[in-house]
Amino acid sequence: MDTRQLAAFCAVVERRSFSQAAERLGVTQPAVSLQVRSLEKRLGMQLLDRSGRRVEPTEAGLRLFSSAQRLLQLEEQMLDELSSESAGALAGELSIGASTGPAAVAVPLLLCEFQQHHPDLRVALEVHDTQTVVDLVANRELELGIVGAARRHRAVSFEPILEDEVILICLPDHPFAGRTVGIDEIRAETLIVMQEGAGVRQVVEDELRERGIRLLELATSLELGLQESVRSAVQAGYGITFISRTAVESDLAAGTLAEARLEGMNATREISLVRASGRVSTRAATEFVAFVRARSA
Repeated sequence: MDTRQLAAFCAVVERRSFSQAAERLGVTQPAVSLQVRSLEKRLGMQLLDRSGRRVEPTEAGLRLFSSAQRLLQLEEQMLDELSSESAGALAGELSIGASTGPAAVAVPLLLCEFQQHHPDLRVALEVHDTQTVVDLVANRELELGIVGAARRHRAVSFEPILEDEVILICLPDHPFAGRTVGIDEIRAETLIVMQEGAGVRQVVEDELRERGIRLLELATSLELGLQESVRSAVQAGYGITFISRTAVESDLAAGTLAEARLEGMNATREISLVRASGRVSTRAATEFVAFVRARSA
């Protein structure tokens, strides 16, 4: 039911006058008359007796008047509560999805810092491959995502927020450690790859495609899921892999893994914020996006 019609009706009953009701509501008298006539038409009954010098409610009008007043009071209370919430502390839950590279270090630190600023807010992080995160955001199962590759999708928008590097890693005693190697040398090694849908894999495939090479020409025996899986396999000595630098920075610093470079390859990728196109953001999501932008500026 249109509360504007109820407000016009109640004002007329309280003032017993269309002109005084219009003055109270700050509208014209014809506008008040139109709202009341529309309400009577919708309900199929006459609510006001206009035959005398003063406007009087009919029996049906009196019954409606008390209920309408309660409804208008509830509307005012609801608007006050919403206004108070929008101005007060952030509360509720913020659910974000992230691909494995950003989820290794950057995203958890951002979320922890953000939650410290908003202690009444519950923050939940889901970790998937890039394609799954994009699909969850597109299907509105997650409000926000942070991924390492911007995959084309009409239902989402991407906003770059950070930059990351894709590197080749091996054990410190591997012949590749600290070297720049050629593509033929990699062909002779066991190259471990991530699953389809992983952002790092997409970056590597794009780089190799520019050279006329398909990734699966180099790696056919070990496809091991996401970054943590391939990292563990390299640490155990089963081969080499391309991976996000942020995912292994602590390992490189500790000397448990070493970096190598593929000749002519300088693969960087943008870490992007993913949002569903046209979706109205919650206050928590809006605040988090502003927070991330400030950190990346």
